[in-house]
Amino acid sequence: MGEKRNHIPDRRYGLRPLARAAEGITRRAFGKRGFAMGEILKSWPQMVGGGLADYCQPERLHFPQGKGDGGTLWIRAEGKVALEIQHSQPVLIGRINRHCGFRAVADLRIVQGPVAIRALPPAPPRKLAAGEKASLEAALTEVEDPDLRAALARLGSGVYARKKPC
Repeated sequence: MGEKRNHIPDRRYGLRPLARAAEGITRRAFGKRGFAMGEILKSWPQMVGGGLADYCQPERLHFPQGKGDGGTLWIRAEGKVALEIQHSQPVLIGRINRHCGFRAVADLRIVQGPVAIRALPPAPPRKLAAGEKASLEAALTEVEDPDLRAALARLGSGVYARKKPC
């Protein structure tokens, strides 16, 4: 009855994803709005699709008094997609509820207005010029360990890729 279970400490090796760290920070703020709103904000592009997510964003989720499901989700959308959202309302509600795992949203309300611009993904690094590649390989010829040489080659190519080409 009073057995102690083996406890394995939570060890952190290396870098952790930023989303995991932010989850602990945002849990308190999302707690005021409810679990469902936090999930909707976090996964909005996956729920509605990337093309539509660029032109609309969830604003608030209002539940009927005394209930924790069947809420109304208010969406801010640019004028050009408001009609599309209205027509695809049943599909969007289904996707959102499926993602949340319960019937969180029963209705959508659309508010037309400007939407905050999402950060663009970083551009892929540029290809190294032949001279840069040759100088990098020449600098690494004396390194005997193949794993270390490969790691240094990746590091060096990243440094060269950040420099502007001549």
